[in-house]
Amino acid sequence: MNMLRVLGLMAALACAGGVQAERIKDIANIDGVRQNQIVGYGLVVGLDGTGDQTTSTPFTIQSLISMLGQLGVNLPPTATNLQLKNVAAVMVTASLPPFARPGQQIDVTVSSLGNAKSLRGGTLLMTHLKGADGQVYAVAQGSLLVGGAGAAAAGAAVQINHLAAGRIPAGATVERTVPASVGQGDAIHLELKEADFTTASRVMDAVDRAFGPGTAQAVDGRVVRVRAPQDPSRRVAFIAQLENISLSPGLASPKVIVNARTGSVVMNQLVTLDKCAVAHGNLSVTITVEPLVSQPAPFTRGETVVTQRADVQVKSEKGELVVLPASATLGDVVKALNAVGATPQDLLAILQAMKAAGALKADLEII
Repeated sequence: MNMLRVLGLMAALACAGGVQAERIKDIANIDGVRQNQIVGYGLVVGLDGTGDQTTSTPFTIQSLISMLGQLGVNLPPTATNLQLKNVAAVMVTASLPPFARPGQQIDVTVSSLGNAKSLRGGTLLMTHLKGADGQVYAVAQGSLLVGGAGAAAAGAAVQINHLAAGRIPAGATVERTVPASVGQGDAIHLELKEADFTTASRVMDAVDRAFGPGTAQAVDGRVVRVRAPQDPSRRVAFIAQLENISLSPGLASPKVIVNARTGSVVMNQLVTLDKCAVAHGNLSVTITVEPLVSQPAPFTRGETVVTQRADVQVKSEKGELVVLPASATLGDVVKALNAVGATPQDLLAILQAMKAAGALKADLEII
């Protein structure tokens, strides 16, 4: 589907719906209830000749020798020259969920660290996953699930999706608990996902209506302090009731998100456009290379030589000046951009120029 048609569909959906009530749990997080990232270094074995080339990745064979030494297998000093194609060095990452307890299982992602061609069919050996404090919080091990596939023969290769990374569902066991501060003190703090003074004020008013005046206090545009029972059993029920309170948050600021790598453009319904004029034109360069064979005359000592001839063509289309009227809705903005007839890549430059000229009334964020 054309990118501009997608923008038109998004505009229709955005204009059809109004401001809807949202729950507090959808727009805010509770301070202390968060995930923690853990990471570890390990080895994947059992690969079908698609592992690391140890001449280019010496850390793989060093890790293998160290692991075998811990298991009672002593290799000679010359073992550093071993060529093991069924082993790959990997990084193992996972997110430790809040309130995780020892014995709980979590998913892990395994990514190749060296030059392994594929991790498909491999088994991750026991790997310690550490947090930012250097403590071990989980231990991972298991068979990898790789969504891609590939094959190569006679110089030709076919690959579907990515083969250098995979996942192990429930592949790690939690060994250490991360302390949470939700059950401490006489108050909890709500942290808005998007800082906004209007939303913070409305959250405070909604909590006071539900639990009585003075229960909530807006500290700033992101944090709202809420008095809560100190009894852990009552506090859990209080938080469950608190996070299901509905309110209408403040309107977000007009914003256009541009992904320069993929050409994606997404804008919210608050984007408006002042009257402006835009000139749009395309310039394309086509290069064609044809092989030529130079054949020597018969009974001569010449050699057959293969050369190449390049054909370069430059095509330029006329750029027309298009007047875009002032708009008040996202649908009007999309219609105005459709009138230019720009491709998604051209649209990135047009939006940046509109922003620089002061015609685009929105924050332009490039990711």
